[in-house]
Amino acid sequence: MAALGTTALLILAPAAEPLLAAARAVNPATVRPGLPAHVTVSYPFVPFAEDLIDAVRSLAADTSPLDLTLAEVVARPGFLAVSAPGAQELADRAGRRWPWLRPYDGRFGERPPTHLTVALGASAAEADRIGERVRALLPIRVGATGLELVERTVRGWQVRLSAPFGPG
Repeated sequence: MAALGTTALLILAPAAEPLLAAARAVNPATVRPGLPAHVTVSYPFVPFAEDLIDAVRSLAADTSPLDLTLAEVVARPGFLAVSAPGAQELADRAGRRWPWLRPYDGRFGERPPTHLTVALGASAAEADRIGERVRALLPIRVGATGLELVERTVRGWQVRLSAPFGPG
């Protein structure tokens, strides 16, 4: 679990909640508590500070609303996700804006593909069952309208900023 004070920059994806429900139906412990379905733009992100708000708002304002298509399951031991290639350009811009950040602490390379995490820590058998259920629900289209800056607190993940996308 992320340390207190850890932040993330996300695109909420309510249309993808059925994917998380599919994982919960197999094993509820595989779905990260406290966060709705989302595509990760940057994690871990910059520690929250008031001067960060304007930078995130600017990034969002310079982004047109996104039409994301979630269609491909990505599976690795203990990890199941759905790729979200339509968010990659935004993640790349965030990486250029904050070049010292290492997405996922470098675990997936310097430029990990954008994705929506469905399940973490599933056994191989559970991952197979979750994958089957998820594939049956795809493709899913997500109309993305903004960024959420969230921070892990003693009360769980809390939204610190909602920044709407602009005209681009």
